[in-house]
Amino acid sequence: MRTIRYILYIIMVAMPFGACHEPEEFDNDVYGNFDALWTSVDQHYCFFKYKNVDWDEVGQRYRAKLRPGMSSTALFDVCADMLKELRDGHTNLVSGWDVSRYWIWEQYPRNYDERIIDQYYLNFNYKKSASIKYGILSNNFGYMYYGDFMGAIGEGNLDNVLAYLASSDGLIIDVRNNGGGYLPNVEMFVRRFITERIHAGAISHKTGPGHDDFSEPYDYYFEPIDDTRIKYLKPVVVLANRASYSATNNFVSIMKTLPNVRIVGDTTGGGSGLPFTFDMPNGWSVRMSASEITDPNGVVTEFGVEPSPGCKVDMTDAEISAGIDAIMERAFAVLTEMQ
Repeated sequence: MRTIRYILYIIMVAMPFGACHEPEEFDNDVYGNFDALWTSVDQHYCFFKYKNVDWDEVGQRYRAKLRPGMSSTALFDVCADMLKELRDGHTNLVSGWDVSRYWIWEQYPRNYDERIIDQYYLNFNYKKSASIKYGILSNNFGYMYYGDFMGAIGEGNLDNVLAYLASSDGLIIDVRNNGGGYLPNVEMFVRRFITERIHAGAISHKTGPGHDDFSEPYDYYFEPIDDTRIKYLKPVVVLANRASYSATNNFVSIMKTLPNVRIVGDTTGGGSGLPFTFDMPNGWSVRMSASEITDPNGVVTEFGVEPSPGCKVDMTDAEISAGIDAIMERAFAVLTEMQ
């Protein structure tokens, strides 16, 4: 059985393909550091064709901006701007004073306000178990907010939460503004909402420096939690927005395929590549997407997962001012229809 933990282990073992050829060495100067960065991305990044990026042209254009002896901050800015051409939130340049980033959700409606949920829907009456905030709403729908897949959570926590929510007529899982975290936490969550083994997706990793040098996809599967643990098999709605990224994107893509689940809100922020890190001669490091994850249908979700049909909703300023979460309101209607 290929679980996500097994696949991640295989990729970590297989990733250092540099043993197949002598790694190129670069000088620790302006041009050497730029070339080290460009080459590392050229050899390891996994989404060039998907994003239709001509990396040779990009490299030539930004290399022309270099000058001998230019300051470290100026070099950092040139390199950071070059990486933004990839439109990838998993690709960052890290120095001692800054981290470059491409945050797609800055361009879209926020579509989440924690205060509205706490005050107008939970009435400040909620419970917390590890990183999960949860409660049963006045309409007898359960609600749980998980804001970070890096957040500590265990099987016992999930048992406690789902046992409390068992009497609800349906469940809302809110992962808006969840920027991601650990993929094994995705598996731990999904297992609570399935009754049989499911195909959760596939992962391909780079096997060489060429843009087309990929392994065959490794399919991975999730098994339902054993019967000694608590499952929730009533209708479920997952709330997402553009700040639902990385591991959260993966979670939404898998949950969307389950027959008793709908996705409500906005398209997720994407981020479906597993990262690889490379150190430059000057001590900076670059993190980039180097292994491609597809959803259970074989679709690359790097640019996000759309809501279920008819479930795209944005929150307006007027609704926010009135204490109304339009995405929650649509979730109520969808859960009612699913009864």
